[in-house]
Amino acid sequence: MTWMLDHPSWHLPGRPTRAMRTSTGAWLIEATAAYDPVRLAGEGAPPPLVTYDPAALAELPLPGGLAGALQGLPPVRRVTNADLWDALATAIIRQVIRAAQARTMYRALLDALGQPSGPTCLPPTAEQILTMPDQKFTALGMAFKRSPLQAAANAYLRHRDEWAAMPADVLVKALQSVPRIGPWTAGAAAADHTGDFSLYPYGDLAVRTWARRADPASMWPHDEPAFAARWRDLAGPHLSTLTALTLSWGDHHAQQPPAHPGKPLH
Repeated sequence: MTWMLDHPSWHLPGRPTRAMRTSTGAWLIEATAAYDPVRLAGEGAPPPLVTYDPAALAELPLPGGLAGALQGLPPVRRVTNADLWDALATAIIRQVIRAAQARTMYRALLDALGQPSGPTCLPPTAEQILTMPDQKFTALGMAFKRSPLQAAANAYLRHRDEWAAMPADVLVKALQSVPRIGPWTAGAAAADHTGDFSLYPYGDLAVRTWARRADPASMWPHDEPAFAARWRDLAGPHLSTLTALTLSWGDHHAQQPPAHPGKPLH
């Protein structure tokens, strides 16, 4: 068993630790074999775990290199981001820029506004984003993120109850009514919030990059729509598992140089 630590809220030095809000409380989570979150405040259950099992891919017609890479993984655990606001804000921060830059930016925001909780912090609330001075965005190198984050914060505070009641596919469409929220951001936020990676924009550069890195011998489409169509055909009913495991495999190989130069991750 291993953990998918894709979300930038994980405090990674030493034992990975993360603080998260749910609709009824707040929790401190450690990535250990025994999932035993510590209650920080409130009531209710801790954020749920989703497990993506490579054994589910055995029946799929995957190319040999990709099948070998993913089926060599142990089952992968991921903590579902119970805080829809944080999922949406994180997806906005990830827009356009490289994954490493997005993680640095998110952690800087966490350090500046987050509520200290153990070795890490609870993420800033929507209300905090709306009261954050423009100069603070600039000081954090986030001036170009100010408008979309503030628009999303306003929309979240107006619509959070109705969004919470929506099926995931309807939520993806609803999020796109917010200015500067397109299909990529809405899908990434919904996947983070639900743990269903069939909602993730699986034709994006990250999935394409890791599929090619895992299986360089295959002729993968370079065009995003063509890649997405092939990915759907390969995945069948296991689209969420295939996408999540490919991203998890990529997470574990991100620091290893590719055999051939490629495009950077966003």
